Amino acid sequence: METIIKIADWLILGLIISTPILLLLTLEKLNTKRTFLVYFLTGLIVLGILIFAFSWWCDKSNMILLRNYGYNIDGMNNIEIYGKVSPTNMEQVKELETSIMGIGWPLKAIFGYVFAIPYLLFIYLGKMLITRLTNNRMKV
Repeated sequence: METIIKIADWLILGLIISTPILLLLTLEKLNTKRTFLVYFLTGLIVLGILIFAFSWWCDKSNMILLRNYGYNIDGMNNIEIYGKVSPTNMEQVKELETSIMGIGWPLKAIFGYVFAIPYLLFIYLGKMLITRLTNNRMKV
């Protein structure tokens, strides 16, 4: 179960990282006018959806794992909460329990979205820099 969840986590994270690059390459092939505007607006929308899904999935997958280990979130004391958790899984359950406490997934999604904006700009500027360097080398 844990392996399937980790694969899904890495898949969504890979999509978040690769989407701006693929979007920029697609727009370059389509020869769109105002590439930056189309890239930035489309990138914000797509990354917003992916980051929202990633944040939700991280929280949901932690709850699935806790339930799988026997953790009772509705328990009133430690005996009810950890009663069905085996001693070998207790350390993992404690780590998962710590990760679900604190700020919720919507706030994590907002923070991730804020950090995605500079990433979009960085990818675009990197692509423009690479294009200019290759054009200068072709001229020489």
